[in-house]
Amino acid sequence: MGDKAQTHHPGAAGRALEADQPASVRNVVLVGHSGSGKTTLVEALALSAGAVNRAGRVEDGGTVSDYDEIEHRQQRSVQLSLVPVEWDGIKINLLDTPGYADFVGELRAGLRAADAALFVVSASDGVDGSTQMVWEECAAVGMPRAIVITHLEAARADFEEMTRVCAEAFGGDDPDAVLPLYLPLRGPEGPDGHAPVTGLVGLLSQKLFDYSTGERKESEPGADQLPDMEEARNRLIEGIIAESEDETLMDRYLGGEQVDVKTLIEDLERAVARGSFFPVLAAAPAAEGAKQGLGTVELLELVTGGFPTPFEHPLPDVTTIDGKPRQLKPCDTGGPLVAEVVKTSSDPYVGRVSLVRVFSGTVRPDQTVHVSGHGLADRGHEDHDVDEKIGALSMPFGKQQRPVTHAVAGDLVCVAKLGRAETGDTLSAKDDPLLMEPWRMPDPLLPLAIHAHSKADEDKLSQGLSRLVAEDPTMRLEQNQDTHQVVLWCLGEAHADVALERLRSRYGVQVDVVPHKVSLRETFANKATGRGRHVKQSGGHGQYAICEIEVEPLPGGSGIEFVDKVVGGAVPRQFIPSVEKGVRAQAAKGVAAGYALVDVRITLLDGKAHSVDSSDAAFQTAGALALREAAADARIHLLEPVAEVSVLVGDDYVGAVMSDLSGRRGRVLGTEQVGSGRTLIRAEVPEFEIGRYAVDLRSLSHGTARFDRVYARHEPMPPLIAERIREQAGENG
Repeated sequence: MGDKAQTHHPGAAGRALEADQPASVRNVVLVGHSGSGKTTLVEALALSAGAVNRAGRVEDGGTVSDYDEIEHRQQRSVQLSLVPVEWDGIKINLLDTPGYADFVGELRAGLRAADAALFVVSASDGVDGSTQMVWEECAAVGMPRAIVITHLEAARADFEEMTRVCAEAFGGDDPDAVLPLYLPLRGPEGPDGHAPVTGLVGLLSQKLFDYSTGERKESEPGADQLPDMEEARNRLIEGIIAESEDETLMDRYLGGEQVDVKTLIEDLERAVARGSFFPVLAAAPAAEGAKQGLGTVELLELVTGGFPTPFEHPLPDVTTIDGKPRQLKPCDTGGPLVAEVVKTSSDPYVGRVSLVRVFSGTVRPDQTVHVSGHGLADRGHEDHDVDEKIGALSMPFGKQQRPVTHAVAGDLVCVAKLGRAETGDTLSAKDDPLLMEPWRMPDPLLPLAIHAHSKADEDKLSQGLSRLVAEDPTMRLEQNQDTHQVVLWCLGEAHADVALERLRSRYGVQVDVVPHKVSLRETFANKATGRGRHVKQSGGHGQYAICEIEVEPLPGGSGIEFVDKVVGGAVPRQFIPSVEKGVRAQAAKGVAAGYALVDVRITLLDGKAHSVDSSDAAFQTAGALALREAAADARIHLLEPVAEVSVLVGDDYVGAVMSDLSGRRGRVLGTEQVGSGRTLIRAEVPEFEIGRYAVDLRSLSHGTARFDRVYARHEPMPPLIAERIREQAGENG
């Protein structure tokens, strides 16, 4: 790490980075809320590692963060991006994730592809609830983590205070596991009274690292500076020793023995790698013309020295295609091929490009692989098992794709021309097809109903939508059979905006957004009878059919029952199925407001026929007329779908969430404590009231709550709301 005082060998700009063994790879995901400075930090690390020039530009004139025109227009990251750099012979794959909650699917993909995480915290904004939730997810799987504090140039930014906040938010029962490795050095105060951070002091080595000239310079601290760092240094040493595998070290230290710095660094690196100690560092982008940004060298040394190799990443569960468990050695470059598509994108020149994490084996260009589907058919992603020949392999850098010759187990690589592979799919050898357990995808709960803007758009809509959902497994495509709407289910408004923009700019499809319709039903509230008479004489064969029916309500979920009680052949046997077909067709169209009729028993009681003029069509029409007449004499209930909603929310927001649910005509079924400081609220809420709940709940809970919903049943709507809907149905014809 930075206290090793070693010689650094940054990677050369302009060449593709290839790793020949897993031990020389580090996969690191950057996590933090929107605006915390993740992308700026990635660019600063690329500059310090020599991957870009002093202006922060790559060879084509772009920057390492040039990935998507939508990102430039929206001024925020909307997708996972990979920036590979090299430091001391180690290839570091930096995975920059969006910080906005709508793009949590990209974050989860980054977590799947990485072996360690850098949590980026702004000194001016602190730790938000969503970042804390991601920390807990990483803790649950034992992922190694470190914390980087940015925006120290902001007025009133306080590194020591923010370190305390991080220890409180992330340390849990052991805040001494979250400690700084360096303290910032501040220069003279400016006219505004703010003293800029110009360097760092290493608490273990007790060396100064001055960045004020734009390039890191090492020196010895003055005697007056040593006392200022003594308390923090002692606390750090005790925190490291507490995590040491040498159980005698703490007693020796407390007994007055001076522990060798080399021993402390080795213990620190082991504790970081196994995810039991979480160092805090500071970082800032390089000034114009500078070679290195503050803290970037220290951060690169932490990644290469303290973060684990892919060997230490436990493999997700692997099975054969028919579900039999398969045991594989982690990161075996000569083993069976097992790789996973963690991101899918479309390039206007090479077509679909898949970002792949290789878990076992080695991937080479022009190799035929087996692509296994991922079990997300309910989101419009069909399961599939096909063989495909991959195209060129490359490493991304800004808008460039630099070709590589192979990718070993543990590495990440971009694969071209996998036309059928989607995000979450498994790639394996064609003669040994395997399947990896998919990572957990957030459920999209915000509906976006769309239709093609023109006939030309209609012709392209189906293909555009299939490509869109292939790229983004957090999006669900629904062709609603009840409302006849095409619905894209998204994670939030920003997610929906990006989907529409990609349809327009990437796939050339213009769509209009229309109000989302809820699938209503109709039913009889009381018993009623109806007579259907269809008699016409107009030359030649006429039409003659009369039937009498009785309709009575049934319990919810019963559907439609048809009962024949005709006696004496009043309706000939061959026409009874015709009556049933007619009433069922009318029931599907509705009898009051145009919604399907359900949960009734329709009994055919009597009727009349003509030996010549009766026909199948005539009795179908008579059956429909009889049902309409019965409905005219009955009270018809409109039924609305009710969802069972489960909301996981911090205790501070329980009252507000329960009050909001009640205001949505919800019935709270119960609450239960889930872990520390979280409550699970279960309620039943009409779907009419939760169309935008994904957006509203995020606002209500400051982004810390999440919810699930499942269809429970249909039940009668309140009369006033039902009457308003009937009036609207009448106005619309």
